[in-house]
Amino acid sequence: MRPLRYSINITVDGCCDHRAMSADEELHRRAAETLARADALIFGRVTYEMMEAAWRAPTDPTDPFARAVGPAKKYVVSSSLDSVDWNAELLRGDLEQAIRQLKSEAGKGLYVGGVQLPLALAAMGLIDEYEFVVHPRVAGHGPTLFAGLPDCLDLKLVEKVDYDSGAVALRYVPAA
Repeated sequence: MRPLRYSINITVDGCCDHRAMSADEELHRRAAETLARADALIFGRVTYEMMEAAWRAPTDPTDPFARAVGPAKKYVVSSSLDSVDWNAELLRGDLEQAIRQLKSEAGKGLYVGGVQLPLALAAMGLIDEYEFVVHPRVAGHGPTLFAGLPDCLDLKLVEKVDYDSGAVALRYVPAA
């Protein structure tokens, strides 16, 4: 069974708007390592379109994140898109069933990114690992993570990595 991992960059005040922070080479390397632990990426429409716009033809193709995300297999959860490309296929129908099917397949793991899709997957209890890369910045605006989650999620810290930039990567698993 493949674990489903979620990783996102946030500011100290919980803002998860990618425009509120910047990633240096060290953090891009961390993100590339995170993607390398997955056989496939799962995105909602908004995240897929954002990632495709930024990384399909990267300004620096030697960037470790660009090299990891481009060729990766991608699944896109969307009811509004008619088609996708960039090594992607649409996931339609029952979301929980589709994700459980992907998780049941052999492999290293799955990675989910974004905000709304991980909220739905967390509410279903489908995420096996959470990684928050906390940037040393107060954004003073949203969006924030997991707004509307129906129940509290208790997590257990399994890894903490400090970066020269002041960012901290915190990796958690659901508490038993």
